[in-house]
Amino acid sequence: MTNQPDLTGRIALVTGASRGIGYFIAKGLAAAGAHVIAVARTVGGLEELDDEIKAKGSGSATLVPLDITDMAGLDRLGGSIHERWGKLDVLVANAAILGVISPIGHVEAKVFEKVMNINVTSTWRLIRSVDPLLRASDAGRAILISSGSPHSARAFWAPYAASKAAVEALGRSWADETKNMPLRVNIVNPGVARTAMRAQAMPGEDPMTLPHPSEVADKVLFLASPELKETGLIYDVERGRFTEYRKPD
Repeated sequence: MTNQPDLTGRIALVTGASRGIGYFIAKGLAAAGAHVIAVARTVGGLEELDDEIKAKGSGSATLVPLDITDMAGLDRLGGSIHERWGKLDVLVANAAILGVISPIGHVEAKVFEKVMNINVTSTWRLIRSVDPLLRASDAGRAILISSGSPHSARAFWAPYAASKAAVEALGRSWADETKNMPLRVNIVNPGVARTAMRAQAMPGEDPMTLPHPSEVADKVLFLASPELKETGLIYDVERGRFTEYRKPD
């Protein structure tokens, strides 16, 4: 891992950790020495992650099979982390769904509501649950995974783009609330990667022409570093740089 920080003894929570970018971020955090709380619905994927972390010999994991829409479960998760560790050092809010690629007028209400519930409401509920734990850390780090969709606003991507725009607004506001604290909150545009979501969005695309999700994860890990200074920014993986949102005059 080229951007691997030293996370020895630190506690990290990753949602959507059973596959894709979340899987490899979790694996990378463990390789950097963190104890990873891996959250996902798919038990098999979590067990595979745990096996790989153990085989690597650095870091460790607690597996949490949990549907991200189980809001009470997210509340209990925060309580369990508090009881066991008393703090959280790193949050990676990665779990999300695409929904459908469709003209906005053709999107079914139940589909739109599901996208917003999983991508936005659950992210807010997760933030609400772990915010006190991140504040208890000497260097809390929150990483919210977004995409380029809120900024490109391409035709037919309205539900997903709207949900990620909301996630970015949540993160920016949270960062502003905590800018005078040790907690750093940043957003990631991971760009394209060889993931199941990308295949769903672009079924005719050759996946072998895309970066492997482990390559994307490698470039995100530095945002978990206790030495990180930036907050309230979006990190564009493909460009390899932060973008500062324009503040109102």
